Amino acid sequence: MDEIRTHVGIDEALCGTPVALTEGRAEVELRTSGAMAADRRGLVHGGFVFGAADYAAMLAVNDPCVVLGAAESRFTAPVEVGETVLLRAERTACSGRKHVVTVSGAVGERVVFEGTFTTFVLDGHVLDR
Repeated sequence: MDEIRTHVGIDEALCGTPVALTEGRAEVELRTSGAMAADRRGLVHGGFVFGAADYAAMLAVNDPCVVLGAAESRFTAPVEVGETVLLRAERTACSGRKHVVTVSGAVGERVVFEGTFTTFVLDGHVLDR
C-alpha cells in the first residue's frame, strides 16, 4: 500500500480504514457500529457511508491539499449496524487542479452506494486562505 499523504487525522472508527492505496485508486473499509444507527432498527445513517466514500475519494487523489468541491451520490440499498461496507474509489479524470473520482460501496456483493466526487488540489491548506 502506498503512503497516505492526505487526511491523516481521520478517525477511522467514523470514516473507515484504508485497506488498499495505489496511484489514482483507494479502498476504504467501514465497519458500522451502533453509534452510526439512525433508528432503533439499526439502519446506518447515510452520512457515515458518504463520509467513508469521501475519504476514499480523497485517498485516490492522495495530495495533502485535496478538498471536495462537489459530489453526486446515490444510496442504492440500506446498510445495517454490524455490516462492513467496502468503498472503492478510482480517479477517472484529471485536468489541472481538478480531479474526478468515482466511488462504489458494497456490502459483500450488494451495492449500497455510488458516487462521483469532484475534488481540487490547492496550493496550500484550505484554512490558510
